[in-house]
Amino acid sequence: MTLFDVFTMLGGLAFFIFGMGIMTQGLENIAGGKLETALKHMTDTPLKGILFGTAVTAAVQSSSAITVMLVGFVNSGILQLRSCIGVIMGSNIGTTLTSWLLSLTGIESDSFIVKLFQPTSLMPLAALAGVIFIMATKNERLKNAGSVLMGFAVLIYGMEVMSSAALPLTRADGYGKIINLLKNPIIGLIAGTVITGIVQSSAATVGILQALSISGGISYSMALPIIMGQNIGTCVTALLSSIGTSKNAKRVAVIHINFNIIGTVFFLAVYWIADAVFKFEVSHQNVTPLGIAVIHTVFNILSTVLLYPFIGLLEKSAFITVKD
Repeated sequence: MTLFDVFTMLGGLAFFIFGMGIMTQGLENIAGGKLETALKHMTDTPLKGILFGTAVTAAVQSSSAITVMLVGFVNSGILQLRSCIGVIMGSNIGTTLTSWLLSLTGIESDSFIVKLFQPTSLMPLAALAGVIFIMATKNERLKNAGSVLMGFAVLIYGMEVMSSAALPLTRADGYGKIINLLKNPIIGLIAGTVITGIVQSSAATVGILQALSISGGISYSMALPIIMGQNIGTCVTALLSSIGTSKNAKRVAVIHINFNIIGTVFFLAVYWIADAVFKFEVSHQNVTPLGIAVIHTVFNILSTVLLYPFIGLLEKSAFITVKD
C-alpha cells in the first residue's frame, strides 16, 4: 500500500461523484419544468407522494436534489409542508437504484447476456454513444441524453478505479485496524454519516462500500450501520439548502432528518437485539455488492412502512423543533 494507491482511491471517488453529478444534471434537464409541475400535482396524498418520490428519484438518481427542490417549493408557498413528507419517504427508496446498478459488477457469469448488461461492459458503449450525442447533434434533448450516458460511464469508471485501488489497501498494515474499528456499530454509523455528509451523496458512500466489499473483509454486521449512517448524512444537503429560508422550508429539512434518524435508531436496535438472541450466522459473512443493495433497499422500505402511519407526528415534530 503506497501513497499513490490512496491518490488512486480518491481519484476514483472524484470520478464517481463527478459522473453522478453529470448524470443527475442531464436527467433534470431532460425533465425540464415537467418535474416541478408533477411535484405540485402528484403530492396531494401521502401515498401518491411516496410513489412519486420513489419514481422521480429513481429517474434523477439524487434524493438530495429532490429534497432541495421541496425546500424551495415550500419556501415559495407552492407546496404545503405535509405534501412533502411522502415525497421525502419515497426519495429514500428511489435513490437505492444506483446500488442495484453497481451491484451488477460483482456478478460473475459466462453468459453473454449477463456480461453484456454488466456496468463494466456497458461503460464503453455508453461513453461512445454519449460523445456522439453531445458532439454530433444540435438537439438539446439528445445532448442531455448524451450527458446522462457520459455521466454513467464516468461513474462506473470511478467505481472500477476505487475497486482496483482497494485491493492494495486490504493488504496494508493499518487496514486490519480500520476493519476492527468498523466492527463497532456506533463507529460504523458515525463513519457512514460523516462520509456522506462530506461528499453529500448517499449513492457515493454506498458505492465506496460496494467497492471495498469486492476486495473482501466487510461483513454484513459492519455494512448495516454504515448504510444506515449514510441515510442520516445525506440530510446535510437539505440542511444547507434551508439556510435563510422560511420556517416551513426549514421544517422540510427537519422532517428529512427526523425520518432518517428514527428509522436508523429503531432498526439498528431491532437488529442488535435479534442478533444477540438468535446469533445470525450471516452477520459475520463477507457482504457482496448485491447484499449491500438489498440492505440499502430493504432498510429504506421498512423505514417508510414503519413511519407512514405517523406522518402527522413527523409534521408536529417539525413544528416543535422550528417554532413559529
